Amino acid sequence: MSTIIEVVDVHKKYGRKVTAVGGVTTKLESGRATGIVGESGSGKSTLGKMIVGLTTPTSGQVLVDGRDLSRLLERRPGRLEYRRKVQLVAQDTTTTFDSRRIVREAIRRPAQILGGLDEKAADAAVDGIVAELGIAPELVERYPHQLSGGQRQRLSIARALVVGPDLLVCDEAVSALDVSAQAVVLNLLKDYVKTHSLGLVFISHGLPATTFITDDLLVMNRGKVVESGETMSILEAPSNDYTQTLVGAYQAMEAAA
Repeated sequence: MSTIIEVVDVHKKYGRKVTAVGGVTTKLESGRATGIVGESGSGKSTLGKMIVGLTTPTSGQVLVDGRDLSRLLERRPGRLEYRRKVQLVAQDTTTTFDSRRIVREAIRRPAQILGGLDEKAADAAVDGIVAELGIAPELVERYPHQLSGGQRQRLSIARALVVGPDLLVCDEAVSALDVSAQAVVLNLLKDYVKTHSLGLVFISHGLPATTFITDDLLVMNRGKVVESGETMSILEAPSNDYTQTLVGAYQAMEAAA
């Protein structure tokens, strides 16, 4: 197990008064899934954006192999290197797929741009990842509107994994799916993390999916990590008041199911 990303005391402020993230430190490792949970406005998605490189910390550092991510992203070679290393899967797949083109083209594109493959090799890479993830091959020949939400999300994951990243960041990736579609996506991700030593960041406002898929957990409230540790340890003995409320609600829901 090796460290992929190290987050060191990162803060993100908007203007003078709004602190979205206030002093988070953590390590993201290969072969482990880290959950980031909290209610809307807790700072979890902002933290995810800093890890992916979509926004820059106001202070603190995101380190990649000991290098500051902000510096790495200043030049095109560094940006390409990081996009190969870290991929994002978002809740909304409309920005992932062009409605005018079949899905194959969207998955093939990062294999060409980031992987440096020609069209034939990129198509082979698409077929390979689709088969590995257990996705019906005919789905990549369809347009996005011809697919269900669950199918689009699985293909979005295929697009992210086709370049062989070290870390996958999923931001509310299953929140809009029904329970059966969620189960398919979660099992797919869980298996892939273990078989490929992939690092995974799973961002969610709820505990059910997070507890199923993650090894470690960061609980965020008002921009800060109020509790962190192994997922099962936190579930069994939460120490923070906010975490206790989250876990209590989760356990009540499980008991009623």
